[in-house]
Amino acid sequence: MRVNITLECTECKERNYLTSKNKRNNTERLEAKKYCPRERKVTLHRETK
Repeated sequence: MRVNITLECTECKERNYLTSKNKRNNTERLEAKKYCPRERKVTLHRETK
C-alpha cells in the first residue's frame, strides 16, 4: 500500500523531494516544511499527483 510521491515547493513550484506514504492511513495530500534550494529557505512543500 506504500506509494512513491513527489513534494513540490509552493513558492517556486520546483519538485525537490521524493518520499513514500501509506495510502490507506493517509488519504489526504501530504504537506511538510522542507528546505528549498532555489529559495534558500524553509518553505511549505505539498504532494503532487
